[in-house]
Amino acid sequence: MKINRKSTLLMGAATALVLSAVGAYADTLRFWTTEEQPERLARQEQMAADFAATSGHTVEVIPVTESDLGTRATAAYAAGDLPDVIYHTLQYALPWADAGILDADAATDVIENLGADTFAPGALAMAASNEGYASVPVDGWTQMIVYRADKFEEAGLEPPTSYANVLAAVDALHNPPEMYGFVAATKVDENFMSQVLEHVFLANGVSPVGPDGIEPLDEAATTEVLEFYKAIAEASPPGDLYWDQSRSLYFSGNAAMIIWSPFILDELAGLRDSAPPTINDDPTSSALAAATGIVTTFSGPSNPDGAAWGDIRYFGITSDASTDAAMEFVEYSMNEGYGQTLAIAPEGKFPVRRGTTDNPTEFSDLWATLDVGVDRKAPLGDLYDPAMVEEIVGGLDVAQRWGVADGQLATASKIINSQVINRLVREYIDGERDAAATVAALNEAIAGVE
Repeated sequence: MKINRKSTLLMGAATALVLSAVGAYADTLRFWTTEEQPERLARQEQMAADFAATSGHTVEVIPVTESDLGTRATAAYAAGDLPDVIYHTLQYALPWADAGILDADAATDVIENLGADTFAPGALAMAASNEGYASVPVDGWTQMIVYRADKFEEAGLEPPTSYANVLAAVDALHNPPEMYGFVAATKVDENFMSQVLEHVFLANGVSPVGPDGIEPLDEAATTEVLEFYKAIAEASPPGDLYWDQSRSLYFSGNAAMIIWSPFILDELAGLRDSAPPTINDDPTSSALAAATGIVTTFSGPSNPDGAAWGDIRYFGITSDASTDAAMEFVEYSMNEGYGQTLAIAPEGKFPVRRGTTDNPTEFSDLWATLDVGVDRKAPLGDLYDPAMVEEIVGGLDVAQRWGVADGQLATASKIINSQVINRLVREYIDGERDAAATVAALNEAIAGVE
């Protein structure tokens, strides 16, 4: 293992003897994880035991409720009592590194040891800092357009990889109530609408923040976003719609397209009794999964390259860590133990490290063999064809979020959480103002977010 770049080279016989004596004792590491469900904890504890057997370092797996993670980390930092490694969400990576909670040098060394080119570029970019990388990307997922590939093929339609392709499919397939062209999120107080809208804005290259913080939305590109969203909302059932109606209508065969997270993948295949497909009389049938296609990256007319909306999780090595031992644990978890890391919940843990230098697809291939499901189990590779599995994982290469590239994630999060974009877009859909007036109202409301 490469020595951490912060380690000082110490010389002299006396120093060497001290280091030898210290090296005789294994470190005990503390690992905070937000994966606190019993089955997921058990998997992490097994991985820690396997690591201890090969390294001699004991790992104490400590569950932390995700909503408490920020305050607990801040308090532990103030007390000089941080754990060695923290499994955390994207929102903490750069702020914690700036605050001194995370050791960016150690994370950067781990990534370089494993090979930066073996990681999904989008996942690395989100944690990039002046010092290298704030944290080590572990896993993630990308939001998806889920669509009836069988209906698209019958109608000679292209996959919904762009605004134009989505609207062409709406025109061809919308035939309510038997088939709605789309089920768009329209319930303004649901985070689901916030996520879907951010994805749609990103697809057209529109963001409310830039390098200096909040900045006005581009009127022409935002108008394209509004017109697109209104079109898919008009192809949806009436009412306040969110994830529940989206899934129910797709599962019953009454929706051509929805936007959802990958946590729908096992349900689509009839592996979860609490959310069965109702497209036929067999709630355990995989027929709907076989008829489904997915798109993770789609584009608008002002952004031909498109974008994927991604949620990435990271291993942060803290400033209080036993650094070399912590690095060893993270490297193990991303290499020999990576299969166990992903197996915690494969449907929501896409491999951000596709493979090794010697075998570039080792981990993406392994991921496809991991069982998903609740009441029944099956590997994703048995449920979906290789091209679809590649599309699922490939979104992480270009995954984006508002504010990340500009160092303004915290500001973007405040705007999203205020739900002013949801409200004003819904009012536009309902005909309360035209597109130009809505762009002006959005700019005014966003500028007022504190």
